[in-house]
Amino acid sequence: MRFRTLALAAATAGSLLLAPTAHADNKAIATDEMEAYLEFVDYGGGVIFAEQIPKAEWPKFMVIDARDPVQFAKGHIPGAINMDWRQVLAKRNLIPKNKPVLIYCNTGSLSAQAGFALRVAGWENVRILQGGMSEWHAKGGFDAAAKAAGPAKH
Repeated sequence: MRFRTLALAAATAGSLLLAPTAHADNKAIATDEMEAYLEFVDYGGGVIFAEQIPKAEWPKFMVIDARDPVQFAKGHIPGAINMDWRQVLAKRNLIPKNKPVLIYCNTGSLSAQAGFALRVAGWENVRILQGGMSEWHAKGGFDAAAKAAGPAKH
């Protein structure tokens, strides 16, 4: 009986000692993937401005509003689906890889985190709306590209 108790204690202690190592290995893998992404990604890192998207191109995007459901209910880009920024990886099976994906929040900071996570996970088609909903509205919404291309103001 005493031998069994000692063996169980030793096995438990061994498992506890191995657990941090396994955790460290997972962090190393994630770090390696992020480093590879940062070496490969273009300067903009998947960022796009509202004025870079002509009105006719918007329907081609899957648009994700990364804000919480309360903010989404108060107003969002027409056609957008609501997916809290913390949930994009958990719901990644809903996000296509074969069409452009645009993700936004209020200002672009939370959607940038979600977009980064998706891009590291292999979604090369994800773009983050620079300035988020605030800039989209300020620049003219779906008409931002037309307004930007309009006559120069002097």
